[in-house]
Amino acid sequence: MGWSKQKLGDYCKVIAGQSPEGKYYNDMGDGLPFYQGKKEFGDRYIGAPKKWTSKITKEAKAGDILMSVRALVGPINYSTQDIFIGRGLAAIRPAEELDKDFLFYYLLSKQNEITGNEGAVFASINKSQIEALSFTYVVLEEQKRIVAILDQAFADIELARAKTEPNLLNARELFESYLQQVFSLDDSTQGVELGKVVEVLTDYHANGSYKVLKQHVELKEQEDFAWMVRSTDFEKKFKNDKRYISEYAYNYLTKSKLFGGEIVMSKIGNAGKVYFMPETDIACSLAMNLFLIRLDSSKANNEYVYRYLNSSSGKAQIAPRLKGAATQTITKDNVRSLLIPLPSLRKQKEGVEVLEKLEKEIEVLEALYLNKLCMIDELKKSILQKAFSGELTKTPNADMSKGSTL
Repeated sequence: MGWSKQKLGDYCKVIAGQSPEGKYYNDMGDGLPFYQGKKEFGDRYIGAPKKWTSKITKEAKAGDILMSVRALVGPINYSTQDIFIGRGLAAIRPAEELDKDFLFYYLLSKQNEITGNEGAVFASINKSQIEALSFTYVVLEEQKRIVAILDQAFADIELARAKTEPNLLNARELFESYLQQVFSLDDSTQGVELGKVVEVLTDYHANGSYKVLKQHVELKEQEDFAWMVRSTDFEKKFKNDKRYISEYAYNYLTKSKLFGGEIVMSKIGNAGKVYFMPETDIACSLAMNLFLIRLDSSKANNEYVYRYLNSSSGKAQIAPRLKGAATQTITKDNVRSLLIPLPSLRKQKEGVEVLEKLEKEIEVLEALYLNKLCMIDELKKSILQKAFSGELTKTPNADMSKGSTL
C-alpha cells in the first residue's frame, strides 16, 4: 500500500486535440459535438446543437478527463459523452489500475503546479509534457478509499456553499428591497424631472473644442497639480494608477472642476453608469466621456439622487434613454428628463441616513459570507493536499454547516 511517484504517461493515454478540417458542421446530425477549449466545455459547444462532419480523428470518450492545455492550463472535468476535441484541450484516459476519480482529484490538487510553456500570449502545455507529469501512485484499493473520503468531504463542503451563497444574495436583495421602499412614489412624494433640480450639468468638452483642449491640456501619468478623474478610477475604487494635469490646465478647465459630492455619469461606452465623487484633499477635474451633475441644494440632496439613480428603478429609467448599438451614449437632454421621486429635503436626508446605516450592516453580513466562501475553498485545498500526502485516514471532522445560516 506504499506511495510512489510515477509518470502520467505510464498509466494513461493522452490524446491531444486538433484543428478541424473542412466545414465545421451541417444539419444532418451525423457527427460528434466539438469542443475547442475551456470556454466551450461545460457551457456550450460550437455549432450546438449541430454535429461536426469535418475530417477529425482526435476523439475523447465519455469518462475521459479533459485538460485545458492553454490559458488556463489544468484539469477541467470529465467528458460526459464522446466528443471531438480541438487544440485547446487534451483528453486523459487512465489505465485499469488507475482510478479516474483518484487521478482527477490529484490533478486538481496540483492545479497551481502544472506548468508548460510560458508564451507571449498565454501559457500552454503539450502532449509530451502532460505524459511527463508526475503523480502519486498507490494501489487501486487505496485509491478508491481516498476517493470515497474526498467525495463525502466535498459533498459536505458544497452543501455548505449551497447554504452560504443564497445568504449572500439575500443580503443584497434586502438592501435593494429597502431602496425600493425609500424611492417609491406616494401621495407625499412627487416625481420631478432631474433637469428641474440641476444647478450644473457639464462635461470636459464644455471647456472648448477637441483642438483647443489638446493645446491646453496634457494628461500625465506622473503626479502633478490636479487629478484627472476618469470612470476607471471609480470602477477601481481609486486604487488604480491615476492621471494628472498641470495647474495651468486645471485652471483652464474652469467648467469641469470637481470639489467632492457631485454625481458623475458615464456618457459613452459604459453610458448611464452613475458614480459619486468623494471628498478629496487634491484638486480634481473631470476627464472625458463623463457628465458632472451638481444639484440645487435647496431642492435636492446629491447623495439621495445618486442612490436613486443607482437603484433598480433608476437604472430602469436610464436604460431606455441610451442610444446606439455597438457603442451606447446618453445625451444631456435625456439626463435632464430622468424622473426622480423627490420628497422634502428633510425626508431625502433621513432616507440617506437610513440607507447608509443599513448599507454598513449589509456590508458586515456580506463580509462574513464572503469569508466563509473563502474558508470553504481553502478547506478543499487543504483536504486535497492531505489526501495525496498520505495524511487522509478518515473523513475530516469538519462541521461545515456551522455559521452557514447567518
